[in-house]
Amino acid sequence: MRIYLIAVGARMPAWVKAGFAEYAVRFPRECQLELLEIPAGKRGKQVVLERLLREEGERILAAVPKGARLIALDVGGRQWDTEELAGELARWLQEGRDLALMIGGPEGLDSACRARAESAWSLSRLTLPHPLVRIIVAEQLYRAWSLLHQHPYHRG
Repeated sequence: MRIYLIAVGARMPAWVKAGFAEYAVRFPRECQLELLEIPAGKRGKQVVLERLLREEGERILAAVPKGARLIALDVGGRQWDTEELAGELARWLQEGRDLALMIGGPEGLDSACRARAESAWSLSRLTLPHPLVRIIVAEQLYRAWSLLHQHPYHRG
């Protein structure tokens, strides 16, 4: 199974790239984590946000690998604790389909992305900066994987 993190924003600071890479390299071959960056729309005073979100959403959906389970990262989604996330990951692994997680830009995800998703995952009720979400998702997925495989990383 591959886990694709489809995220808006292609020019992240070095600390974001390093943070994501720190966890992505820890995954085994049978559960690889891969980042697919979607160029963000140009923001400015004259930009119509609805159109910008729609265009970003179209690019996100075009990047979803065929047959992948699609999950939206959205504040309105379901929150899981570590053990619940590990249970979800176990089900996803058993299902055998690739997994695609969508992270929107500063304004979030387009409604078309949320509508197409099979489920929505909320990391927190807090508003988190979208670059940081990449790192948090990578770490939490690795933590869930380590819990499933009795790896000492998770000491909950």
